[in-house]
Amino acid sequence: MKYLSAPLLIVTLLTVFASCVETPKKETVKNEAPLPMDKNLKLLVGTFAEGEGQGIYQLEFNAQTGELTNRGHLVKENKPGYLALSKDGERVYASNGTAPGSISTFTWNVGKDKLQRTQNVPSEGNGACYIALSPEEDLIAAANYGSGGIVLYHLDKNGRITEVPQARQHQGSGPHKNQKSAHAHCVEFSDDGAFLYAVDLGIDKVLAYPIGEGGKLEKEHTAMDLDPGDGPRHLIFQPGKNRAFVINELGSSVVSAEVDPQTGTFTKIDKKSTLPEDYQGPNACADIHLSRDGKFLYASNRGHNSIAVFEVSGKGRLHLLATEPVQGDWPRNFVLSPDDRYLLVANRKSDNISVFSRNGETGLLTFTGHQIGVPQPACLKFR
Repeated sequence: MKYLSAPLLIVTLLTVFASCVETPKKETVKNEAPLPMDKNLKLLVGTFAEGEGQGIYQLEFNAQTGELTNRGHLVKENKPGYLALSKDGERVYASNGTAPGSISTFTWNVGKDKLQRTQNVPSEGNGACYIALSPEEDLIAAANYGSGGIVLYHLDKNGRITEVPQARQHQGSGPHKNQKSAHAHCVEFSDDGAFLYAVDLGIDKVLAYPIGEGGKLEKEHTAMDLDPGDGPRHLIFQPGKNRAFVINELGSSVVSAEVDPQTGTFTKIDKKSTLPEDYQGPNACADIHLSRDGKFLYASNRGHNSIAVFEVSGKGRLHLLATEPVQGDWPRNFVLSPDDRYLLVANRKSDNISVFSRNGETGLLTFTGHQIGVPQPACLKFR
């Protein structure tokens, strides 16, 4: 038998090994979520505009480029500052920040380019600023900022508001000059519909209302006390986890908490400022949202005029990564696109909506250069 020399044997073995190993492909950067099937999405805008321009608008959003176009005026309405949409997209509800406040129901015309108001009912208070639908869409709730209470209505199978309202008035005050009385600012249902939570800026509390048989509001209890002067504004839940996040308008901070789904009580995990350490100017936080994967949290700063970007640990602790300028003034509300690739901001005082691309790996935002003018935008909802 003929043997190979040692050097030749080594070369031969290396050649065979290389042929068995797959050549690594060049890495490509991919977005965490796929593009929507339809690149053109509809965006509804609730506003505080006045005169002939008041009401609800609709824009087209290009989910591939981030462009906003084709602004249309859907319906004239007085201060529809917050919107809720039915799951089938057939109905739009609005809280009207008037005195007295109200809730309006809208349906679409045949061409889906205009809304028609079909109902307007009292919110049983002043300055209705937030509305929410129950998971089964058989209940609708509203928060009255001006008078400091909430209201709950039943909905029939066609989404119409029915029966008599269940109203609850909050009592108390806080140390801040804007806390002379109760100011309910947000209502949210638990995922199972067992509780209605009310966030009250004036009394530094999140209240839990158990929902009894037949959709009856039972006696409330305190889900969580915030620190005096925090002025809690909005509440969101983390999908798939018993965890909540509260943004504090007056204290410019975010609080994370564990939720007991049986009792409806919250246990604080962490609290972090939404502002850079060197910022000393005025500020009032507004809105709060999570990425779909729960890894990043976003909060709007009015005054500093930025979106605070937080990383969320597996245990719910918060780490401030950045504060991204909103390219406008007074970011009241913002929304993540359905695929999480973009974040859109409603800048109320500068009358514009600005668009940011979002990095799924780092959570950071980059201004796309795209924006559009809308009078006093206050709420953004994709449909």
